[in-house]
Amino acid sequence: MRLSARNVLAGTVTEIVKGAVTSHVRIDIGGTIVTASITNTAVEELGLKEGDRASAVIKASDVMIGVDD
Repeated sequence: MRLSARNVLAGTVTEIVKGAVTSHVRIDIGGTIVTASITNTAVEELGLKEGDRASAVIKASDVMIGVDD
């Protein structure tokens, strides 16, 4: 698979929490957990399950920054 996105983080699926329509998929990337919200259909089509190798592909047009008061 070739992608235009440059931020591809490979890791291991640690948890899938299914909701009514979307699932939260957590991927461990070297000790840091990245969470993606994708449709339940996408989880099924990808055949995702805990322990699988998967990549988080990050493509964003905006980046927000926050600070503590």
